[in-house]
This record gives sequence, C-alpha cells and structure tokens, in this order.
Amino acid sequence: MSYIVKEIFYTLQGEGAQAGRPSVFCRFSRCNLWTGRESDRMSATCQFCDTDFIGTDGPGGGRFTTATDLAAAVLSTWGGEAHARAKPYVVCTGGEPLLQLDADAVEALHHAGFSVGVETNGTQAPPPGLDWICVSPKAGAPLRLDRGDELKLVFPQPLAPPTQFEHLDFNHHFLQPMDGPEREHNTALAIAYCLAHPQWRLSLQTHKYTGIR
Repeated sequence: MSYIVKEIFYTLQGEGAQAGRPSVFCRFSRCNLWTGRESDRMSATCQFCDTDFIGTDGPGGGRFTTATDLAAAVLSTWGGEAHARAKPYVVCTGGEPLLQLDADAVEALHHAGFSVGVETNGTQAPPPGLDWICVSPKAGAPLRLDRGDELKLVFPQPLAPPTQFEHLDFNHHFLQPMDGPEREHNTALAIAYCLAHPQWRLSLQTHKYTGIR
C-alpha cells in the first residue's frame, strides 16, 4: 500500500509519559472521526481536534509508495552523528494513523533503527510490533484497542468519563485538559480529579506552553 503523510518533523514529545523525549513525528493524513474540514466539525464524532491533518503539504509530507520509502524519510529527519547516541523514536500520529500504519511500515521503521510509537483514537486494530501504544478515546467512538502503554483521555468529555476507562489494561492513565477557551478551567478540573483519583495522572501539552511543534 502507499502511505499518505501530512508532515514529518523532528521535535520533543510534548505530552504524556514520553514528554520531553526527542522524537520524529510522522503525521498521517485522514481520520475516521472527522474530515478535518471546519464545515464538518459540528457533525463530527470528535469536535475538539486542533490538528491539521489534511493533505500532504506539511514539511516532509508526501505520498510514499513503499514502507521502505516512508522509513527513509523518517530516518532523514532524525538527525546526524550526535543522534547516534540515542535510540531513534518515531511517533506515528494523525489524523488516525492506524488507518494506514501497517506491519510493513512498522518493520521498515524497526529496520531503520527506530522504536515505533503510535498515538491513536483506539477505534482501529493495531499492527504487530509496536513499541509504544498511546490511546486517546473519544466520546461516541467504539474502542477496539483497550490495552497498551498509555491511555490519555482528553478531559472533560461528558459522554466519556474517566470511570469508563479506569479498568482498562494500560500502564499509565492520563487526563489531559481539553484545549480551547476553557483550557484554564478544564486544567483545574483535571487537577482536582487526579488528586481525588490517584490512578490518574495529569498530562499537559507542554509543546503549546513552550512554543515548540
């Protein structure tokens, strides 16, 4: 299969258990919960997404006809000799990456030396071999992927309360305040919930506070 990628860029992971880790982000185009067009937002299953995942016009973006081509593009973004001292890490994100990320791509990225992480809404089955699975459930969307390394729940979602997910088999349970005009209020709510329910930890989108991508 070919892979449609919005952008590939080098940055620090901004949120969750891997926050602060140098990473290549490979953002796949397309999502099954929203078209990405503002005109469709209010009728979408996920209405609060703040990510542009339409097309292939971002830095490093394009259509890659083979998994090897995709892995080569990711590797070229990782960096030079100084980076050889650290294990390369790629975050496959979107959109919804599991609409496209398959076993061939995971194998090619492993062959290029990368640990492979995915950030997914959990509605799609994952390919084998992933090194890190982060699931961010969305209200109204079926959850097929109910175990992994990290569950990161955007909070609050009235139809997706933390109690709905607290029993699932993840090593980390995070609440991440919903961004937008109510971010300060939502952060206070998330802090209060984590203090009252210490199974949950607070995840902040540090890339937005620091100004990195």
